[in-house]
Amino acid sequence: MALARSFGAVVSGVSGHLVRVEVDHSPGLPTVGLVGLPDASVIESKHRSKTAIMNSGLTWPKARVTISLSPAELRKHGAGLDLAIAMGILGATGQIAIEHIAIEHIAIEHIANTVFVGELGLDGSVRAVPGALPSVIAAAQAGVNSVIVPPSNLVQCQIVPTTRAVACLDLNHVIAYLRGEREPLQAENSATFSADELTDLSDVLGQDEARWALEVAAVGRHNMFMIGSPGVGKTLLAHRISGILPPLGQEEILEATAIHSVAGPSMCNQPIIRPPFEAPHHSATMAALMGSVHGHKVTPGAMTRAHHGVLFLDEAPEFSRNALEALRQPLESGQVALSRSSWTGSLPAKFQLLLAANPCPCGNALTDTVKACECTSMALRKYTVQVSGPLRDRIDINVLIPGVRAMAVGESSDIVRERVIAAREAASRRFAEFPWATNSEISATLLRTKFRPESEGNDLLNTYVGNSGGLRGSHRALRVAWSLADLADRKRPTKDDVALAIHLRNSELAMAA
Repeated sequence: MALARSFGAVVSGVSGHLVRVEVDHSPGLPTVGLVGLPDASVIESKHRSKTAIMNSGLTWPKARVTISLSPAELRKHGAGLDLAIAMGILGATGQIAIEHIAIEHIAIEHIANTVFVGELGLDGSVRAVPGALPSVIAAAQAGVNSVIVPPSNLVQCQIVPTTRAVACLDLNHVIAYLRGEREPLQAENSATFSADELTDLSDVLGQDEARWALEVAAVGRHNMFMIGSPGVGKTLLAHRISGILPPLGQEEILEATAIHSVAGPSMCNQPIIRPPFEAPHHSATMAALMGSVHGHKVTPGAMTRAHHGVLFLDEAPEFSRNALEALRQPLESGQVALSRSSWTGSLPAKFQLLLAANPCPCGNALTDTVKACECTSMALRKYTVQVSGPLRDRIDINVLIPGVRAMAVGESSDIVRERVIAAREAASRRFAEFPWATNSEISATLLRTKFRPESEGNDLLNTYVGNSGGLRGSHRALRVAWSLADLADRKRPTKDDVALAIHLRNSELAMAA
């Protein structure tokens, strides 16, 4: 009788969880028992492991094998446990070392102190799996310093600073690496063009006011609604915000890359350095925005994929009302709450929202050409109320974009990004003792105490509240005022900053669209 232990990992939501794989090899009929709440894909692992072991020239045990996956109450799904199960079987049958050994004073990895992540092909090859990075993060949090991952997942997994992630081609390569006989694979960074290299803010001709408003939104991560006739540059502007945003910090890179790793290996083979940009089509359902659950597998929606980045909804009134209303809670909490029969939990969704819309269904309401608006009052009202008042109340900046009258070339993204980074750094120093980094995150309580504007600006803000601006409206206007002050390198918002912030929030034409 022999008992071996190895470690694998599974993903629940977008978080990884370490799984202890215990394999018992004892006399009896040649059967394989698998316990620990496995789903169908995990149960099938014993067949993949058996064929992979035999096709690798190794021996499959001709006795009773019992495999236990713990914690037992955690549901296991996916093929990512294949490699861990195979290594446990090889350890229980004495084909690889269970305990830590040393050869010629060189410490050799052993299966009881290594996490194995990967699907096995029938030929023994180690294949990519969704959620490899959250699995490595879980290993790091558990204090495990060695993780073996598939080659396709290696680049993203190596961004975890406290754990060594290595890749092996197949089962024999894994065994040879554990014995110190072969080196692991080296990561290969493929040169690819990013969207920032192909698009620049200088592509937007004219529209100085709209470009400036986008810069203010980038400084404080403010939500923004752009309204204008077709062809004036709304979509062009939105797609260029990534080029003026600062790069992500180390923790943000880990979180954003982990989310895209769960979405699938094809979604993310490289670390996400720049803020993600998600632009779902207006036919997207509420599930596509919020996320979906199939069995016990959670698929992150556009809101979660835009975590630490930008969610852009072009032609916003064309989205379904339910899909738009689903934005309200995440905009306040920074999380998407999912409650399904097979999975209940929250997904991170801390994003900056950009909306774009025409002024009316036909798009001609604001044009000064001979082609006049032909929309009926009923059609116009139906189009207008599609974006509800409570959702509009969560928008910090409303911009009316006119037609282009001059083909002037503006500043490049690099120049604007330098100003945005400088303003962000000023805010970061101001918030050193608080758990946030941008102006849009300032708590309502501290806005009225520690982060008040100058006295004249405060009086103007109180007048705005009295004129039905509302408390939420005044708080959002003051947050924008802080971004304006940071851009101007002022220590505190002035009356002019507050007045301009109120104007940006309450453009009458924008609100009437």
